[in-house]
Amino acid sequence: MSLKLPVVRATEVVRVAERLGFVFDRQRGSHAVYRRPSDGARVVIPVHAGKDLKPKTLAGILDDLGISPDEFRSLL
Repeated sequence: MSLKLPVVRATEVVRVAERLGFVFDRQRGSHAVYRRPSDGARVVIPVHAGKDLKPKTLAGILDDLGISPDEFRSLL
């Protein structure tokens, strides 16, 4: 198990979230909210154009998605 997080952009995280069953709910400013209809889980993804997500931000998103960094890499 690798603890190092990959460097990714918001669009890649959105793609993984959609593969996990999350659908776009709403957006306020640069923060897009995705929900999973099956269990009501919610994840907020900051969509800042042209910028990579910071490691701690990505770690929080992965926690909200309920997956490990290794699972995330496999879904990329």
